[in-house]
Amino acid sequence: MLQKILQTEPAQTNILIRLMVGAVFLSEGIQKFLFPAIRGAGRFEKIGLPAPEFLGNLVGGFEILCGALILVGLLTRLASLPLIIIMLVAFTTTKAEVLENQGFWELLHGSRTDWSMLLGSIFLLIKGGGYASVDIKLYQTNS
Repeated sequence: MLQKILQTEPAQTNILIRLMVGAVFLSEGIQKFLFPAIRGAGRFEKIGLPAPEFLGNLVGGFEILCGALILVGLLTRLASLPLIIIMLVAFTTTKAEVLENQGFWELLHGSRTDWSMLLGSIFLLIKGGGYASVDIKLYQTNS
């Protein structure tokens, strides 16, 4: 099972996706703790999520942990799963209202980063860490 999680090809383009996805999620997670009123619990409360204090810390923690794992390419596939879930929840809780009140084009404009993070995370789930990742080094060692 671990071999399947670590398996990846040495594609050099994966590092670009890893750096983008990892850095954005790491940064966003840190900001949920630095600015909880606008990025963490306060934002979650504003959009009507239950237990906003708990969820703000939980999501922030997952973004920091998974973002850091993706940056170094350790357990990349596994780390991408919580981030995909976070992005799907973000879409459903924040973008449905934009579509309803402001229309399709505003939805597309306002969700461009969300789409990038979701698709980047899905890419990493499918392809793994790639070139210069800890995953590829561990996979080659254990093969």
